[in-house]
Amino acid sequence: MQRPVVTYTPHIHTTDRVDKTMRNVLIALAPAAILGVYFFGLPALLVILVSVISAVLFEAGYQLLTRKSVTIGDGSAAVTGLLLAMILPPAVPLWLPIVGTFVAIVVVKQVFGGLGQNFLNPALAARSVLTISFAGYMAAGFFMPLSGWVAPDAITSPTPLALLNTVGATPVAMDYVAALFGSISGTIGETSAIALLLGGLFLLVTKTISWHIPVSFIATTFALTALIHPNGMMDSFAAYQLLLGGLMLGAFFMATDYPTSPMTSMGKLIFGIGCGALTVAIRLFSGFPEGVAYAILIMNLTVPLIDRFVRPRVFGTKKGKGKGAEKSL
Repeated sequence: MQRPVVTYTPHIHTTDRVDKTMRNVLIALAPAAILGVYFFGLPALLVILVSVISAVLFEAGYQLLTRKSVTIGDGSAAVTGLLLAMILPPAVPLWLPIVGTFVAIVVVKQVFGGLGQNFLNPALAARSVLTISFAGYMAAGFFMPLSGWVAPDAITSPTPLALLNTVGATPVAMDYVAALFGSISGTIGETSAIALLLGGLFLLVTKTISWHIPVSFIATTFALTALIHPNGMMDSFAAYQLLLGGLMLGAFFMATDYPTSPMTSMGKLIFGIGCGALTVAIRLFSGFPEGVAYAILIMNLTVPLIDRFVRPRVFGTKKGKGKGAEKSL
């Protein structure tokens, strides 16, 4: 007979499960993924399918080889595969998402212990590896969306962020309607701000995520862009920046990843502010037009430090001063 395990109080009970959380994330990503397929056509659909299927197969294969329980039923591998597809250009060769999911699932997630043990966001880490290793494919795949299932192999265009860096914030460069609904160049899942906002609101309403990281991330990006950018149309430029690139996708779906974000509310606010500040620094002062992915990955590395210095009071103790500050009640 197995002896009972007694742990310290409080004992928190919840109906939340991993599969339920991952299902909510998949539902929240659906509008942006569907619009991505509508605007970019069949190539985008193939990238999504290959990425999701390969992610699930890599997770199952690794767990079988290492004689661990196969956990693909919890949906976490499918979420990683879909997130990776969302941040890939729509017309990359299909072997590219396979390489990416191998990095995300095997190298970043499973090698470090599996679900909940990774210290970097798997999809963003994989995208960074692909960008460094296959820069030509990652840069050449930004296509102007073409509706109606037409393969986007005829029209190429710089992303709006790259265009702003080239021509500045002009009325021609800033097309708010296109940025809201997704008819702009970009990766598969980052072009429609309204679809990502709807998905983010769904995650907030279902309490899959809290508001602290996305709100502080987006607010910091807006405030710093408005303060720093020298253009006379600072407010319009800052607002337009919120609709572009991976900001909405990163703020709601990437930065809120449970294992790679702080545990406390204060820690999450600090994390979000850090992500926003780094995003603005990279966008405005570096050679890269986009900085969301690198900002989140850098802040992922600071999470243990944030959790160390922003700790809640231990249950059953009160705060004091000096050595042995926390004493039993």
